[in-house]
Amino acid sequence: MNYLESYLDYLISNGKKQQADAVKKTTADIVPKYIENFSFTEHVVSLLFGNVQSGKTTHVFGIINAAADEGFRIFVLLTTDNILLQQQTLNRAKKEFSGFAICDETDYIKFSENKMRKPVLIVLKKNPSVLKLWETNFASTSFCKGNPLFIVDDEGDAASPNTRVNKKDQSTINKTLTHIKETSASSIYLQVTGTPQALLLQTVDSGWKPYFTYYFDPGKGYLGGDFFFNTENSPNIILTDDSEGTDILEEDEFPENNLKKALIMHLITSAHLFLNGETVCNFMVHPSVRTEHHSAFADKIGRYLNEISSLLEEEDGDTIELIQSIYDDLKKTKSSIKPFDEVLEFITRSLNDDKVNILLINSNSPYTTNEKFEKGINVLIGGNSLGRGLTFPKLQTIYYCRVAKRPQADTMWQHSRMFGYDRDSDLLRVFMPPILYKLFSDINTTNNSIIAQMKKGDDVANIKIYYPENVKPTRGNVIDKHALSLLSGGVNYFPMNPTNTDICALDNLLSSFDGDTHSVNLNLLLRILEHTNSETNDFKTEDFISFIKAFIADKSQSQGILLVRRERDIAKGTGTLLSPNDRELGALYPDNVVITMYKVTGTKGWGGEKLWIPNIKLPSNIAYYNIR
Repeated sequence: MNYLESYLDYLISNGKKQQADAVKKTTADIVPKYIENFSFTEHVVSLLFGNVQSGKTTHVFGIINAAADEGFRIFVLLTTDNILLQQQTLNRAKKEFSGFAICDETDYIKFSENKMRKPVLIVLKKNPSVLKLWETNFASTSFCKGNPLFIVDDEGDAASPNTRVNKKDQSTINKTLTHIKETSASSIYLQVTGTPQALLLQTVDSGWKPYFTYYFDPGKGYLGGDFFFNTENSPNIILTDDSEGTDILEEDEFPENNLKKALIMHLITSAHLFLNGETVCNFMVHPSVRTEHHSAFADKIGRYLNEISSLLEEEDGDTIELIQSIYDDLKKTKSSIKPFDEVLEFITRSLNDDKVNILLINSNSPYTTNEKFEKGINVLIGGNSLGRGLTFPKLQTIYYCRVAKRPQADTMWQHSRMFGYDRDSDLLRVFMPPILYKLFSDINTTNNSIIAQMKKGDDVANIKIYYPENVKPTRGNVIDKHALSLLSGGVNYFPMNPTNTDICALDNLLSSFDGDTHSVNLNLLLRILEHTNSETNDFKTEDFISFIKAFIADKSQSQGILLVRRERDIAKGTGTLLSPNDRELGALYPDNVVITMYKVTGTKGWGGEKLWIPNIKLPSNIAYYNIR
């Protein structure tokens, strides 16, 4: 049986030819290079990177089927410690795989008695007790040791990295996953995520830094970061007051605010979709991580729905006028929206019949409640449970007011549940305060930089990450602080013990530049830096080169600033080498890479030899991360 062909046929027969073509390309790129040539003697860690909600699971299923065609028989698919997500993934696997034995967490007998007659896929939560149970299960079977494990870690940056790395210890899940790999003589461990920061910042010694990475582009019709956060004055973004979420919680009543507008917009959108034959429309409210806040928002929204219902029964003119004005706003982007009279009648009937469901999606709500968003008109309220892999169909309206004091880029990006394929872009609206919009825009910029570097084929060790200084790439407890190199934008860096690998080459590169300030191609700055170094570790030329390459990968047309100074009679070991005037000149370009090249006379402590000394300043208000 050809498992991959069978899976591709399934996709095509279900009207997903584009996804089938994308999976075919991914497997064609990965299988010959990394799976066909697997040595069966090592434990290989790799990374599959795709945008949030861009179809990663489909690609993962394709890779598993392709690996089964290459003789792999034992597959483990890990989800986050979330019952809803684990069951969602399990049920999808049962539906889409052909010729596999699909096992739940309690299906050890099924796994054991199969004895690899069929490829087996075991879907597990990353829960300590579940993982330890299956570590024992694998170790107790006679056929696991001699056959490679193929482990797919969906959301591989969540829970799997060692959270005790800075305590010279190993966290429970990280240790157990290591032991599971070791129940076999060899394994392929495929990390899958839309937020790879924590994985790219692992050290090689940790055993969790990917050997290779693969990025796949989203398919046609995908709405992602560039759709929402790369366009000025987007009609899909509605900015709220920074304090609106807090004000709503503090008010006894439910004052006029954008949450009311978002709720009415959801009702109008639902009316249009249902009148066109759809069966689901979702509205997400993300106020904070605290479950009591979720309940408070649910209570206020419920009371307001009752109020709207009563006022519509009374044919209250102000209420109808408010709904009409919001309808008119939506019509600016959706000219084909259903007539207002039909929309209003649908809303009135739906509220009278209690067809609008308010669902709390958090740690206090049972699985049976959480799964109800697949159909109906739903308001979903929650915190962290709204992220990490869960897919909400026809999510058309989002009200996001959670602002962390020191936000983490990967956590914030995982909350981008508005991304996906099945959205009606003309009716899609995201409500958020300006501070959050700016953060999402900055994270999108770095995300695009990481993608550009991967698509260029940069080695994993050379992929660089940078964020605004107030944003952390990921949680600090999974990054080895002793291996982390952190450069700050706006700071002037220079070597205390500089060397030139080829001073003649530098003379040639800089010969045409006088004392003025010059806007130059960033590739020229790279050429200059390649001929400079330091005898000590105070100035790592390769780090600056890597970061400039990251800028080029993301924004190939960006310009750098070059200042050239000759015959500088400066003594060695004198603190800063920049004159006050040159420091001020460099500060005039906060958004550019600025390199100032001083050629010293060599008479004051330099061994009597002339020497070019670089001073580099990266764009301001940004932190640049690197693992040594």
